[in-house]
Amino acid sequence: MRFDWRAITGPALATLVATASIFVDRTVVAIPNPAALYVCVVALAASLSGTVSGLITAGAAVLASALFLLGHHAQSGASLPVLLHIALLAVTAAVTAIITGLMRRRMLSALRWEREQHATATRLSSALDQVDIGIVLLDTDTRAEFINRAFRNYFLLSDEKADSKPPFIALMYHGRDTGAYELPEDELSHFIAERTKMMRAGDSTPINIKLKDGQVLRFSCTALPDGGRMLSYTPVTDLVRHTDDPADTDYYLSMRGGGHRAAIRHLRAAE
Repeated sequence: MRFDWRAITGPALATLVATASIFVDRTVVAIPNPAALYVCVVALAASLSGTVSGLITAGAAVLASALFLLGHHAQSGASLPVLLHIALLAVTAAVTAIITGLMRRRMLSALRWEREQHATATRLSSALDQVDIGIVLLDTDTRAEFINRAFRNYFLLSDEKADSKPPFIALMYHGRDTGAYELPEDELSHFIAERTKMMRAGDSTPINIKLKDGQVLRFSCTALPDGGRMLSYTPVTDLVRHTDDPADTDYYLSMRGGGHRAAIRHLRAAE
């Protein structure tokens, strides 16, 4: 038990209740024994600082209750009902302190585990943002729970849209609308339908996706145990473009909107 304001709150409240109740009972008006209030104070002490603080508060509560009751029965002495009342309060207060303390320990363990998991997830997210492989994690409804920096850069996806957890089909349409794919427009619908079908089936067969800026990404889908999907877009431009024919420069230049830089990149890869 750490000795701080939480540790002394319970015993201090029990002492305050005892002092106030005895003072009022002796000098102002007769009041019933505040045993129920003591139990509440014990629960508060155990929830703030654990079982030890709760038990200390329970001991103070039992002692204060005994003084209160014995003051009421000073002439007749400690009768059996008074002793039973004190014993019942002692058992109730002790059990309350133990149960509340155990619940507090379990709650703190759960919070500590959650913080550790959050810290691990944060580190993993930061690490995935450093790699050049595009990573997308989909939930069971095919909505993107995580999109790393590489994917956002490849497909010119804004942070606002990426963080809105878009569905997979919306990401495909985004690539179509921004002209990311090196495909004729009449083939885009079929391409999107096939990619969506593969994703839903969890088909792990890798395929190459050619982008209009000259890059080639190897797309693969991995089915996760919880029913989600992990999509990876690995850059393989140097492995694929070297097989392209440099004589097709005019074709690639027209597909890329006349981008001279993209054509040079393609030629270098082809060489």
